[in-house]
Amino acid sequence: MISLAGDNIFGADSTDAAKSMDAAIAPAITMNLRWAAVLGNHDQEGTLSREGVMRHLVGMKNTLSRFNPEGVEIDGFGNYNLEVGGVEGTLLANKSVLNLYFLDSGDRSTVWWIPGYGWIKASQQAWFKQTSLSLQKNYRNEEPRQKEPAPALAYFHIPLPEFSSFTASDFTGVKQESISSPSINSGFFTTMVEAGDVKAAFIGHDHINDFCGKLTGIQLCYAGGLGYHAYGKAGWSRRARVVSVQLEKTVSGEWQGVKSIKTWKRLDDQHLTTIDSEVLWNRGSNEPQVI
Repeated sequence: MISLAGDNIFGADSTDAAKSMDAAIAPAITMNLRWAAVLGNHDQEGTLSREGVMRHLVGMKNTLSRFNPEGVEIDGFGNYNLEVGGVEGTLLANKSVLNLYFLDSGDRSTVWWIPGYGWIKASQQAWFKQTSLSLQKNYRNEEPRQKEPAPALAYFHIPLPEFSSFTASDFTGVKQESISSPSINSGFFTTMVEAGDVKAAFIGHDHINDFCGKLTGIQLCYAGGLGYHAYGKAGWSRRARVVSVQLEKTVSGEWQGVKSIKTWKRLDDQHLTTIDSEVLWNRGSNEPQVI
């Protein structure tokens, strides 16, 4: 599955936002890959509103994107979760062994006296907390009962203020531009920590940052600038972050829940070079590992 972390098109340069979005997603559709997207702060700058862009995305072929949870009053467009089931034919086939949260981190601030970028609002955090709690209860309490919650990953566009917590000595990758977070901290990082299931969060926004750093048990990662429709840096290859999830297997060969989550970046250079391989999370271990 492909996850798109926003700024999927540069709306201001697009004369037809729907056609531009179709072109941006076309490679995934051509390869018959499933994909999911969140909005950035540039997607709606063209001929479609922010709501219109998300409605277009959820109507495209092979999409797993959703507009918003049904029956929930919530800020933004494109707040949804996906459940990854266990291997067919196993005891966990009907359980979600990996949960994916997608949230709309907004565009610019909608509060006139607060400058800068948008943020994840209280209504979104309330939905996230309720969804996380429900998924964890089901995983632990419904047969076959599991001792620990299933791990989760979160995807949104604008970096949380906590992305500024790192120095070059405690992250993997590079920081080549300022971290453009909101001017206020809405507390979503704390919300994720308290929920306990999110192991990594992936964002876009700052196109020439590509690092991962761990804070209070959560890996905070840039997705890496992939598209050629927005700014980059001369001599610095466009890149995509790959996330690989491994399952546990019993001695008898039965597939279980998630064992580890790994990541690396693939460069769009002559050799499609792989760089910065690391383990983001291992069941039973809190320490990141470089591989």
